[in-house]
Amino acid sequence: MSDIIGKNIIKLNLTDSTNNYAIKKHSQDGWPEGTVVMCKEQTNGRGQINNSWESEYGENLLLSIVLYPDFLPVQRQFQLSKIIALGISETLSLFNEEVTVKWPNDIYIGNKKIAGILIENSVMGNTICSSVIGIGINLNQKKFLSDAPNPISLFQLLGLKVDLEEFANLLFSNLNIWLNKLRNNMNHEIDYHYLKSLYRINQEAEFSDKDEIFAGKIIGINETGQLVIAKKNGGLKEYHFKEVEFI
Repeated sequence: MSDIIGKNIIKLNLTDSTNNYAIKKHSQDGWPEGTVVMCKEQTNGRGQINNSWESEYGENLLLSIVLYPDFLPVQRQFQLSKIIALGISETLSLFNEEVTVKWPNDIYIGNKKIAGILIENSVMGNTICSSVIGIGINLNQKKFLSDAPNPISLFQLLGLKVDLEEFANLLFSNLNIWLNKLRNNMNHEIDYHYLKSLYRINQEAEFSDKDEIFAGKIIGINETGQLVIAKKNGGLKEYHFKEVEFI
């Protein structure tokens, strides 16, 4: 499979959300797979469950990628999230050694969030017809003004600006590598590297769910993308997004 991500790039100065733009336009305009929408500013940048995404004009990487992963069964759609997270984390690891993937859709450096992912799939039966993959990476922002709890940028870590176009090209290269692994059914390699990169895996921590506060540790991700936690007092629990959080 040839490298497709980044071959066709649509650059915008302003849009409400690159995901919204891509969802509206890709089917009606017949975009080729791998098309990227990049913008300098989003007026309504979105994260998971209607969270907002703060970004100063022209300082960060804001983009969406259109894929047509009809080879991927719906029940294994979280594999797509894994490869996107790995592509981002590997790119950021060129600049910092403390990069981890915080399940299910954030990239951390230390205990601070530097990037987020929002994947919106169009599904028919057991087929994923299209995926619009939103990515926001804090590169050159000097300060954050929203009430987001723990954002950080590469500029804040390095004290110098990163060239957005060069960074994007590195990112596209890594994403293409991982996408080709997914297309070639290299799921064991994907799973191995994802778990190796997972934030606080196999570390004792306190969690809360709808029933209780409990001690335990993250031990993995199941096939459908649920987080698997081994409770200190015995037993395993599996959680969907927003069903459990660190204390």
